[in-house]
Formats: sequence, structure tokens, C-alpha cells
Amino acid sequence: MTSVREGIALVLNCGSSSVKYQVVDTGQPKPLVNGLIERVFDFTEAIDELIESLAKPDSGVNLDDLMVVGHRVVQGGAEFTAPTIVDDEVERKIGLLATLAPLHTPPNAAGIAAARVAFPHLPHVAVFDTAFHQTLPEAAYTYAIDRRVAEAHSVRRYGFHGTSHAFVSARTAEAMGRDARDLAIIVLHLGNGASACAVKGGRSIDTSMGLTPLEGLVMGTRSGDIDPAVVFHLARTAGMEISEIDDELNKRGGMLGLCGHSDMRDVEHAAEGGDHDARLALEVYTRRIRGYIGQYWAQLGSLDAITFTAGVGENSDVVRAMSLAGLEELGVILDPERNVGKKREPTLVSSDESKVEVWVIPTNEEREIALQAIAAVS
Repeated sequence: MTSVREGIALVLNCGSSSVKYQVVDTGQPKPLVNGLIERVFDFTEAIDELIESLAKPDSGVNLDDLMVVGHRVVQGGAEFTAPTIVDDEVERKIGLLATLAPLHTPPNAAGIAAARVAFPHLPHVAVFDTAFHQTLPEAAYTYAIDRRVAEAHSVRRYGFHGTSHAFVSARTAEAMGRDARDLAIIVLHLGNGASACAVKGGRSIDTSMGLTPLEGLVMGTRSGDIDPAVVFHLARTAGMEISEIDDELNKRGGMLGLCGHSDMRDVEHAAEGGDHDARLALEVYTRRIRGYIGQYWAQLGSLDAITFTAGVGENSDVVRAMSLAGLEELGVILDPERNVGKKREPTLVSSDESKVEVWVIPTNEEREIALQAIAAVS
């Protein structure tokens, strides 16, 4: 996470049919305003609606106080390795990255274009989900396919949720009262999308999402890791088209595919009621997490902390307990009482005897985007 510079930023996260926004005063712990505009068909109209809302006397915001507009951009490719002030050329290049993230990049780019028109007097900064992972060693981001094919089509591990991993790993170090440069941390960002990240000395050295957000952990509707030959098998034996298989793995897989529920609360409720499929789904989900903990522990060479974050990580004591079950002999000992319930503040949930500290740290990607955007224009 970048060092704190105080200021007020408008943070925009433009999805396929929505605009999430926050106005963040970095000198205050909570946002001045946060909101969501849904059913967006035209981003210019959505930004106009946002301005109209913020301009109201009771909004709590003075538009003249805004210092910068920070934009979440999911895919930065190999070119964008840091927060970047947006000009016409940068906007054009972001648009060209749509082939790497076809679901996310077009709305990200459309939101930037609309906001630049609406706020022409303010600097705009793109903050990329992939940027934190640009420190991956070459052996970590390289896939074992023909190098010429990989280079020609930009096939490599990019990783995602980088803004969250940056924020949470830094907050973990703060909570521990340690310097991030001295720590080895595994961050588990568990939401509808989920990823693991190995952070050493404040830098990402490995992460579970790859070329796209499909790879890695089991998610709400995404399969995560799977034998690539499943694609060929389904094409040959089921006669499925590539687009159908894409939907199967991205939209109908994961927890939804395993037990019919994508929301972890529904999965846990069904499992408690004796639903075999839901119980199995939980075991598959947490077994995958446990496997990545072991893999990243080996890559890090040592481990100081494991941190859970995002919707599932912050709220599900069941997932936290099942994910760490059996690791006691390795020095990871959860305290059952500390672990109970949802966590709204940084909370230590490991026992005093645990060699590895286990934390729950609520993520705040919007604040991290604001911090990085302000730092970029300071």
C-alpha cells in the first residue's frame, strides 16, 4: 500500500451494468459518501446521475473539494504496472486490453471516458487490479506452453484482486505491529470471486488467479483450477461450443455448480440442514484453500501470518475454521472463541500458542484506490 497523502478522491468502479462509487477523504477513516447506480445502459447518464446526487446540499460532499478521480481497472496487462494518470493515449490503451478481460475492461474504459468528460478539470488515475502482481518472478507468471504462442497472445499469469491484497497485507503488518518488509503473509481474498496471494516483504510473489480470474480457488460461480482437457472433453463428448463451456466454467461452476447455491450463507445453511451436496461443496472449497496455503508457504520459505478478507473471509467462521483444519502440527492454531462471528475490525483469531498469526482484516479497495490516485497526482 502506498504511503498516506491526505486529500479527497472520487473513486469509481464501473461494472457491466453498474457504477459503484465512494468519495474518500483519506484524513478520515470512513468514506464521506458511498453508493451504487444499477441497471446502467449509458455511462454518461450514470455519471450525470452521480454528479446530480453529489451536488445536493445534503450529500455531505463539496464537488469543488475533489482532488482526483480514481478508477478501478481490472486488467492492466504487462504495460500498466502502477497507478497511471489517464490521458487520451492511456485511455486508448486500456480499451485495447479488452481481449484479456472482455467482461471487465469495456465497462471500465467506458466509465473512464464518461467521467473524463464530466470532470474535465480533475486528473483521472487508473488503478489496476493486476499492478500489485507485477512483482511476480518470471517463473511464477510463466505458463508452460510454447513461448512464441504465449508472447504473441500475451498469455501469462496476471493475477487480480491486487488492490485488495495490497491493502490487506499492509493492514496485517500494521495490526501485528511489524514492518511489512520483514513479513511473509498469505492473504485469502474470499468473496464471490476468490484468490490467494503470497506476499513477502510487502511484494506479491505468487497469486492464484492467472490470465483471467477463472484460475485458482473455487468461487461462487467459477470453477477455479481444473484440468484444461475438460474443455476438449466437453467439446468432443457433449458437443458444447467454446462459449457454452466458457459459461459453464465461469457462470455455472463453483459453488453454484456443486450444490445449487453461489452465496456462502445459503451453502452453510443447507449444509447444516444435512444437504450432502452443500457439505461436499464446502469441503471442496476449503480443501482448495488449504492446498494453496501449503503451496505458498513453501514458496515463501516461512510464514508469519494468514489473513482472511472480503465477504466470505470476513463473515464466515465456518470457512475460516475448515480452511485451517489439520494445520495445527504446522503451527497454525485457531482460537474457536476468537474466530466466532463476523468481523468488522481487524481481529486476531489464532490462539496465543499459534506460531503463525491468523487475522481477519476487512478489505477496503476504494480507500486503497483513493490513496494510490492521490499519491499519483501529488
